[in-house]
Amino acid sequence: MRHFQASAVERRIYINNRLESHPMEAGWASEAIFFLIVEETLGENPVLDARVEISADGINWVPEGAVFEKITRPGHYFTRISHFGNWLRVYGEASGSDASFKLSVHLHLKE
Repeated sequence: MRHFQASAVERRIYINNRLESHPMEAGWASEAIFFLIVEETLGENPVLDARVEISADGINWVPEGAVFEKITRPGHYFTRISHFGNWLRVYGEASGSDASFKLSVHLHLKE
């Protein structure tokens, strides 16, 4: 039987400059899917560039290589990853005049 865990990492938060989700320990899993659920975008030409980051210690972060498509409107977005260590998070930067995003971050892990 495979092991599975679904976590709501962030719930309905507002960001207007940078997203740094809570770090999650995932070393037991062999694959992961991050979901970004964007409920609302505000401002003129809002853009959120988001990516997955990994860490050796849960403190210092480096890009993993997986990126989300550019987020410019409400919707559901995801990216898949494998071959990671123990710590995972989502990092993102918002741009646009008075850009703001209301979103949730979910992480699904499977072994």
